[in-house]
Amino acid sequence: MRFFAGALPRIVAFDDYLQGQDMALGAKGPRVAIIHYWLVGMRGGERVLERLLRLYPGADIFTHVVRPDRLSDTIRAHRIQTTFIAKLPGAQRFYQHYLPLMPMALEALDLRGYDLVISSEAGPAKGVIAPPDAFHLCYCHSPMRYLWDHFHDYHARAGWLTKRVMPSMFHRLRQWDAISAQRPDRVLANSAFIARRIRKSWGRDAAVVHPPIDVARFGLSDTVDGPYLWVGQMTPYKRADLVVDAFARLGLPLLMVGTGEMAADVARRATPNVTIVPRLDFAALTRAYAQCRALIFPAEEDFGMIPVEANASGRPVIAYAGGGARETVIDGETGLFFDEQSVESLIDAVERCEAWLSDFSPAAALANARRFAPEVFDAGIRAAVAQGLGLETDLRDVSTPIRRIG
Repeated sequence: MRFFAGALPRIVAFDDYLQGQDMALGAKGPRVAIIHYWLVGMRGGERVLERLLRLYPGADIFTHVVRPDRLSDTIRAHRIQTTFIAKLPGAQRFYQHYLPLMPMALEALDLRGYDLVISSEAGPAKGVIAPPDAFHLCYCHSPMRYLWDHFHDYHARAGWLTKRVMPSMFHRLRQWDAISAQRPDRVLANSAFIARRIRKSWGRDAAVVHPPIDVARFGLSDTVDGPYLWVGQMTPYKRADLVVDAFARLGLPLLMVGTGEMAADVARRATPNVTIVPRLDFAALTRAYAQCRALIFPAEEDFGMIPVEANASGRPVIAYAGGGARETVIDGETGLFFDEQSVESLIDAVERCEAWLSDFSPAAALANARRFAPEVFDAGIRAAVAQGLGLETDLRDVSTPIRRIG
């Protein structure tokens, strides 16, 4: 398995890259189609999409459903075509209920005339039928969790009717998912953790290109006098409940930023040392990162951008030792791991952190964060596309400046 993120610390010169595209594919360059599962908000997958659009500013977007009011100007500026799912009743809100129809919807898309097809996969996206001469690159955030390793978690929380139909329906969907995974010419994973999941689910090898994180937008603070920090969506697998219960026993100050289906339950369990806010604007969030004692990250994430943002702010991370955190956090250098998603294990990690903080180096955290700068992502994508299209690349060094917050 080749890991692009480690093998390509340098970036393709964009002008030279476009010139190579022009020579190979004509004066106008390649026609690019980007397939994104659904566009109903701005989360990690949509930030990756924004970066792809920067690389390919003339690209057209195809998706199942779209909520333009919830998207960035960058995404809205592009031509967006939806599948027939968008025309079904209540699709913008209940789009996931139409999952069984999405394979058919993807295969109905007309991609004739496109030279490069990039599928952004976390829900169904890679199953499009690309033209025979086009290069199809799949960037996989994760195979559909609810079909594979998280099936029993979703099944346990489903309503009684959904529980009855899920086993047979998802059996068929798994067959389609595995078959359609053979359609892309190349698959990239956002982490080694996901590359292993791809191998298990799809039987394919995937090189690793970590997602782009705009680390230059974060920076150091002159004062570090804030509480511990948790940031995320309050859904079961994010384990906000674990954090609030641990800090109820620790008695240390904690700021929790987020909302979601578990928000009311978390608020009920919070003790006076815990402050909960639904959201912060970006300026306030960067200050919270830069001034926090440490970030708490208890989830098993596919990759997890939040620990990198904390390191880019010069602060350490206390993370569960599973999933993508094992690639973003360096134990004993940029953060500390805890081995079990339990209150006792997290408490032990926080107590170890209290003793370790005097040895923590913000400079080490910053250096770690720069491994995930957008330019590194660009280099990995360009190299994969150039290889797929038979082009050569010209590489040059890049660097990320350091800035200070307040």
